[in-house]
Amino acid sequence: MNPNKTYDSAMNYRSAALFALSISLIMHVLIGLMFFYGREAVMAAKSRATEFDVVRLLASVATTFMFTFLLYVLNFALLKPNRSKLSKMLLVVGCTVLAAFVLSWTLTYIQILLFDFGDHPERAFRGGLVRDLFTASIVFFSSQIVYANVRRNLIAVENEALKAENEKTRYEALKQQVNPHFLFNSLNTLSAIIKTDPGKAQQYVQELSYIFRYTLQNEDVITLGEELKFTETYASLMQIRYGNSLHFDITINPDYYSCSIIPLSLQTLVENAIKHNIISYRQPLPVRIFTEPDRPAITVLNLLQRRKTPEEGEGIGLANLAERYRLKWHQEITICRTTDTFSVTIPLNK
Repeated sequence: MNPNKTYDSAMNYRSAALFALSISLIMHVLIGLMFFYGREAVMAAKSRATEFDVVRLLASVATTFMFTFLLYVLNFALLKPNRSKLSKMLLVVGCTVLAAFVLSWTLTYIQILLFDFGDHPERAFRGGLVRDLFTASIVFFSSQIVYANVRRNLIAVENEALKAENEKTRYEALKQQVNPHFLFNSLNTLSAIIKTDPGKAQQYVQELSYIFRYTLQNEDVITLGEELKFTETYASLMQIRYGNSLHFDITINPDYYSCSIIPLSLQTLVENAIKHNIISYRQPLPVRIFTEPDRPAITVLNLLQRRKTPEEGEGIGLANLAERYRLKWHQEITICRTTDTFSVTIPLNK
């Protein structure tokens, strides 16, 4: 789901025009009521009611609409999800005040050129500025309310999407683990070692059982320590299958064990490396799993020795994993490919 599309659907030119028209009409209705039914000082102007200029009124409505519309467009453009909350607030306030001054002066000057404001046109500037700053404050606060409402709705939709995605992920992961191809390889490996090493065969069955139980869990988020335990179990099964042709080097900073990670993240990357690369006695495949020294992140790196035809299996896939991180934490995984290596870095959340 793209957040920008959600914001654009609610905070666009059409919305800006509707808000601006409503505010412009309401303000001039109130001004009209004050003009005809205000204080005694204002009531003196009733004697000039017959001279009431409809053209000037329409021009005032039009300029107020244009002023309000442009401020809404500016606020909607600045209220984007790719900025921090503090920088966004300071930017919106500063730009709104500056734009209000510039637009107020420009539109008032145009009205002075078109209509007669007597011997004191500076009063029009002062009055217009007070009115326009008041209008700008209405635009600012109403834009914040619209933004907060859109944001709340977006979070609700994302939570529902995340829930659905987690269900899909568990289903896909389970299918991958119990599909006939995986079972065929697992049973073949078990059959090969059960006669020669019954103890290892028993360990293999226990680890295989643990993998099946892990894929059935209902947790959306787990700790890195739990994910590492599962990944090491999966790696152990793969090493029994491939022998010395597959090597794992796992170096993790213990300080990160309590960090949060999405289930099956590391296993997906290990599985991806095994599926798409040649693993043989002549071309052993080393796979490294390590934490970053300068930031909370974990990387899975392997040599690139591509198979002509990747191993079968549906899998979760990198695209699915990346989307899960966007939905859950609005974070991106980092994929790096060189001529010799392929690595994926996953952010850790404390």
